Amino acid sequence: MGTTTPPRTLAEALRARGDESLAGLLRARPDLLSPVPNDITQLATRAGTRASVVRALEHLDRFALQTAEALAVAPDPAPYDTLLALLTGDGQDDGDGRDDAGAAITAALPTALATLREQALVWGEDTRLHLVRTARELLAPSPQHPSPTGLGPTVSEATAGMSPGRLQEILTAAGLPPTHDPVSAVTALAGLFTDRTRMAELLDTAPVEALSVLDRLVWGPPYGEVTPNPTPPVQWLRDRGLLLPVSTRTVVLPREAALHLRAGRAHRVPEPVAPALIAAAERDPQAVDRAAAGQGFMALSTVEELLKLWNNGGPAILRAGGLSVRELKRAAAALDTSEPVAAFWIELAYAAGLLASDGETDERYAPTPASDEWLDLDAQDRWTHLITAWLAATRTAGLVGGQDAKGRALSALGPDLDRSAAPEVRHRVLALFASLPPGTAPDPQTLLARLRWERPLRTTPPGGPSPQGEASDLRSRIALWTVNEAEMLGVTGRGALSSQARALLDEGPDDAAARLAPLIPEPLDHVLLQADLTAVAPGPLERPLADMLSVLADVESKGGATVYRFTPGSVRRALDAGRAATDLHAFLATHSRTPVPQPLSYLIDDVARRHGHLRIGAASAYVRCDDEAVLNEILADKRSATLRLRRLAPTVLAAQAGPGSLIEGLREMGYAPAAESAEGDVLITRAGARRTPPRTPPVPVPEGPPVPDATLLTAAVRAVRAGDTAARAVHKESPETGTAPAGSLPRTTTAETLATVQAAAMTGSAVWIGYVNVDGAASQRVIAPVKVEGGFVTAYDHTADEVRTYPLHRITGVAELADEQST
Repeated sequence: MGTTTPPRTLAEALRARGDESLAGLLRARPDLLSPVPNDITQLATRAGTRASVVRALEHLDRFALQTAEALAVAPDPAPYDTLLALLTGDGQDDGDGRDDAGAAITAALPTALATLREQALVWGEDTRLHLVRTARELLAPSPQHPSPTGLGPTVSEATAGMSPGRLQEILTAAGLPPTHDPVSAVTALAGLFTDRTRMAELLDTAPVEALSVLDRLVWGPPYGEVTPNPTPPVQWLRDRGLLLPVSTRTVVLPREAALHLRAGRAHRVPEPVAPALIAAAERDPQAVDRAAAGQGFMALSTVEELLKLWNNGGPAILRAGGLSVRELKRAAAALDTSEPVAAFWIELAYAAGLLASDGETDERYAPTPASDEWLDLDAQDRWTHLITAWLAATRTAGLVGGQDAKGRALSALGPDLDRSAAPEVRHRVLALFASLPPGTAPDPQTLLARLRWERPLRTTPPGGPSPQGEASDLRSRIALWTVNEAEMLGVTGRGALSSQARALLDEGPDDAAARLAPLIPEPLDHVLLQADLTAVAPGPLERPLADMLSVLADVESKGGATVYRFTPGSVRRALDAGRAATDLHAFLATHSRTPVPQPLSYLIDDVARRHGHLRIGAASAYVRCDDEAVLNEILADKRSATLRLRRLAPTVLAAQAGPGSLIEGLREMGYAPAAESAEGDVLITRAGARRTPPRTPPVPVPEGPPVPDATLLTAAVRAVRAGDTAARAVHKESPETGTAPAGSLPRTTTAETLATVQAAAMTGSAVWIGYVNVDGAASQRVIAPVKVEGGFVTAYDHTADEVRTYPLHRITGVAELADEQST
């Protein structure tokens, strides 16, 4: 076995990898698979594009990123020891008073470097580490975007274009021997700054004010503005090259000088270890589960109440999409919560497919047919459905009320609320919760610190803002929203992750539902009627009972027990829905554990006696009543002036208002009218009649290409290997055509092509062909012909790893492979 030649390019480094390593690269950076590269060279080229490198940098943890940043300011290539020294320092005191974390850095650096190598951001052996050029351009310092390390350009970069005379002046002032060679002058100045002894002697002669200037620049940014007549301390630094000119008014602290002042460290605070997640409180796990189950049941009740609120047709949709501020306030008041929380429940119901647009001309929101199916599920199954939708949703309710990049308000159910990072952040937050012992509530600040360490560049990549154009704290904001939303949904209880949520994350919805079921109270089939015209539901009610009671009475308060109040309006609502007084009496007697109070019976009978005494129809509208005295009373009432009534007959009044407005107006005057049809029959108002057509839940906006599965990775690696073999195949020289240039298609006549593939079929050898498919796309392939007949060649295609048949007229040419490849 000969010695292994070090790779000279990223393509060579990738080519030397095993299949598992290549599959790991494609798994970590799935954007490289869109589409599958033709060969290793194309894979390396794609891995070095700016968009792909930015995406890879965004997924690095802080120490891996700090390692890449250190390589960006190190020489290219850099030995491992140089990289380690940039992260640990040279052991000299820099006056910062920070305890040295060298042991932790030394232990963590191999893992960070392995991560960078796996993602093809770093290549080469430990003696010659290369950071890919695009990453170096993104992380290296420049006036447009200073390095994250706070270091400036090297002496060589900062003095480029400086006159030899000026270089001589700097050397003389710094106490260095003069030289007429600019390159030697730059080398001598850089050597001074990297020599700790001579540099310390130089700084010992510096004025105190000059040292103060260096202190302000040493940890970045290294650039400063100067006046045409700089102060003596600044002039002292400029004379000795400790400040080098960038422009007429800007100077920079050279990298070598800054590293001396930093004791050789590229970062002020290296973070080789992830911040520990600190427990804020220890709870009883069973108490956590009970609290979470209670919150989960309240979440289900809130969503059900929202569906009932919009049961007969919800609010209209704004022209730009979404819910108006007024309708959001109305929903918040009905749900007895704040507007941001109401926006969350509305967005959750929408993400779960329970609410949608009805698609009518006057477009409104309404429950979907799926909401009826959801309501028929058991409580635990309804909960898992909501949580599953919440975890996968990219719509972020916390943004409601804010503004987009153009200054437009973001509304609930409106556009521009999708944030592709939201599902990943939610899962990661809950995973950190799950990493603690059961019943342990984490400290939110340490949770955020851990998330920032894991994805420091997730929102604002180096060299420019994120595609969303938002502040770099978006990930932290989503994490805080996740903590609050998890508590409202019953995923956590009293700040700790519940066992049912752990089961959902680890095992699936069925196991989570099984864990939750014993903690949810059984629905009740009864209420307690009281003499003050109220009914108390001591727990959750069965759905038919709850639906009927919500029509017959108004909810007065909610909590562990729900209090309903009977009013004339609520009883009239039940009569409008087609119930008779006898039906209401029977219903209450059946479902009450206490006797029906006499005041409630009187209320029902009184409202029923007056209900329908007045009839409203369409003229625009008319009022019909057999009692002329009642109509005289209405006409004499000043409150009826807005209805613009006039008598058509002794028992009929006509109105210019519509039937709906007329009914509401008379009800406000204390009457109990009923609507009637053109045939004179009473119209019954059925509750819950409006549904949208079947709708699918909104599709989450993906963060990027999906992570490929094992089958796709295996096929992709095989295709890349085969394509690389074909692209790099060594071909025998033909007397007629010579050796074809690498990457070009072979060119032979039809007769030569036929003769060569026939000979290969007889000998069982492989050949190299150029092929043009029906779409006109040209490719090169390595095939082993098996049969040649009828103008077709059947062969094993090494590039595709399968047997294929090719028309001879589409083969541009054929060439034999070199002996060492064909054998």
